[in-house]
Amino acid sequence: MTHGVGASVFDLLSGFSAPIVHRMTIVLQDHYPLTPEEIRLGHRLPGMRPLLEGSFILVDEAYGGQMALRRGLLETRRAEVLATQSCAQGAAAELLATVLAHLAYHPGFLREGDRMRCPDGQWVDLDADAPLLTIGRLLQEDLAILQKQGEAHVLTAGVLCFPASWMLSEKIGKPLIGIHTPVAEYDAAMAKRVQRLFDLIRIEQPMWRHNALFYATPELFHPRSEQDARRDTGPDQPYFRSEKQCLVRLPESGAVVFSIHTWLMAREKLTAAQMAALLGVGNT
Repeated sequence: MTHGVGASVFDLLSGFSAPIVHRMTIVLQDHYPLTPEEIRLGHRLPGMRPLLEGSFILVDEAYGGQMALRRGLLETRRAEVLATQSCAQGAAAELLATVLAHLAYHPGFLREGDRMRCPDGQWVDLDADAPLLTIGRLLQEDLAILQKQGEAHVLTAGVLCFPASWMLSEKIGKPLIGIHTPVAEYDAAMAKRVQRLFDLIRIEQPMWRHNALFYATPELFHPRSEQDARRDTGPDQPYFRSEKQCLVRLPESGAVVFSIHTWLMAREKLTAAQMAALLGVGNT
């Protein structure tokens, strides 16, 4: 088992061979950075709040392990974790330029021409012809591009290496309400609230929220068809999984970027106060 960066993950994934990637590779964070007060904010859907400047991209103690897994998935299971519709090509190129602009000031990244050295010491080619593939090799975050088509925002591109019980292939090309099928809480009223939120996202003020679930297994790559019942989550499960989800509007295309930074850890790594907040005990 690997906690944080962990050199053993690189040894296991050297060469990114398919048999290794198909086998479960465990990469866990050591702590959960949200306070009990922040956790309680997430109990009320959609739970959005302003994103602080400079916090769109995170690098934490699991960067090395997560990136080894991401790069392996992008090599061996690319069709499952990467999709770009033709209408999203311009927005994807704009997103790559935005990410690179952020990384110019981010500790641990160093650009030399058309290559970037990452915090794990690995070099990534900056391929302008494959923007989401390049981003997927640079960042821990999964990223989705949603563009306004008619009255709804539609998922037109994404790099999704760490799906939490959904599949990119089933959601690409769908509007927000279709993306959230079959989530029971996402009814017509919630769909209108979320669509209005997407419409109101300002370039100068991105937003973020988080979710929280307990899982039976520590798999980061956890796809599940919307036709399959969810059976492996519940408050008594041994692993805690949470996503920091950001909404950022791109200035040129107007597309909204939905980013996902995944925290995954053994539940005993949570503090007593965090656990109480997650289970709704005490102040609400």
